[in-house]
Amino acid sequence: MNILNNKTNKKYLLRLALLSIPLAGVMSSCADDFLEATPRTEASVESAFDTPERVEAQANGLYATIKSGAFLGGRYQVYNDVRAEEFINRLNNGVTGAWAYQHIIGGDDTYLTNFWITGYLAINRSNLFLEGLDANSSKIDPAKLLSYKGEAKFVRALTYFYLVQIYAKPYVLDNGASPGLPLRLKGETGPENNGLARSTVAQVYAQILKDLNEAEAELPANYSSGSLNTTRAHKNTAIALKTRVYLTMGNHAKVIEEGNKIVSATAPFTSPNRVAHALQPDIKTVFTNYTTTESILSMPMTNNSAPGTQNQLGYYYNGAPNGNREYYLNVNPTGITGIYTHPQFRDTDVRKTGLTATISGQRYVTKFSGVTPFVDWVPLIRYSEVLLNLAEAEATVGSETRALALLLAVHHRSDPTWVFVPASKAELIDAILTERRIELLAEGFRTNDIMRRGQAIPSIGAGALIPTTDSRYTFPIPTREFQTNPLI
Repeated sequence: MNILNNKTNKKYLLRLALLSIPLAGVMSSCADDFLEATPRTEASVESAFDTPERVEAQANGLYATIKSGAFLGGRYQVYNDVRAEEFINRLNNGVTGAWAYQHIIGGDDTYLTNFWITGYLAINRSNLFLEGLDANSSKIDPAKLLSYKGEAKFVRALTYFYLVQIYAKPYVLDNGASPGLPLRLKGETGPENNGLARSTVAQVYAQILKDLNEAEAELPANYSSGSLNTTRAHKNTAIALKTRVYLTMGNHAKVIEEGNKIVSATAPFTSPNRVAHALQPDIKTVFTNYTTTESILSMPMTNNSAPGTQNQLGYYYNGAPNGNREYYLNVNPTGITGIYTHPQFRDTDVRKTGLTATISGQRYVTKFSGVTPFVDWVPLIRYSEVLLNLAEAEATVGSETRALALLLAVHHRSDPTWVFVPASKAELIDAILTERRIELLAEGFRTNDIMRRGQAIPSIGAGALIPTTDSRYTFPIPTREFQTNPLI
């Protein structure tokens, strides 16, 4: 991927890598415009690692890249949710994902291209940072050096994982034999190495796991505050992501192995190691107090660091007081039924009574209730997801008793009177999958959860099931990549 123009040199790229300001709000529809922007730091390549502050700025810049509204700061989550059956589009606005909703997905779409560009920019920054750390290891405190390496590997793994889920066929269809992504593991300072063929899906996942395993060993056990524990990767963050990666690969035994590192054997389920992750008594707290131990990784937003216009989750979903009401919940089963009317999502459930609301005759998600400029933090990994990952794995290859207990822990937090006695393993697994749709609604999981199980996508926007053999099943690799990468 050519994220660099011909005028870019090594000194300039280090300046770019040093930026710790968020990309949201400066990421334009043209990547070259962004890359030509005047850097706010003038540190040269020779001095980029000379002070702790400059090294720290580079680490912060990794997170600043992925939290762009064009990537994990909003749009990625929205597009993955609205492709399926939970939401109905109100305004038919191409800028806010109507094309994804309708499965009219072209390789020259600006927003699709920005997913790719921002993802590979984050990967390149991670590669450059790792190379710089190795070249300047004598200048950096050994403990910090190890931690920084772990963070860079974590960000690279996280980014590749998000990209491979939407641009490649699911691992479970053929054990990862399908074409995946160009696997770029060296920092690029010019266009010389643009040509790179796609690795297989299996090879991409192998690299993701290699990075996460190394990151787990290198990352700190925790940080000095809840805010840092929520916004920067630590050991439990890498472990939590591994439970999702292994679940996506259908490797349930490994989900259990990793999950057991941060989930106690029995209820009440909490993390026995390092950060004491636990469910909050009231789920609404998670979306108002962003730094509880339930939030394992979130993208922080502030008035001076917002996702940018028409990227914010609240803008898309929340009907009041300032939301644009782009998408409302599918509450009328007319062929393709949404989760809102599922009997497991009862009217007594706090997730229904407290995190959705009727506005102007339609039902909206109100998890993200901030007002303009919509600075709700974007949740990427929550402890409730880890419990459900583990529940699904236990129900499939492990203890059905523990799987049921994990399911009930998540559900009873919001709906304590629900009674469920599964008649079979299949019924238990189905209930766990349904619980994911309830618990993680509007957090960017739905389409990826469908795809990881090799199922057709039930699309409201397309008015049909999208089978795995349909070209619309995955996003097309952007036209720009074909123009700059002759080996793709």
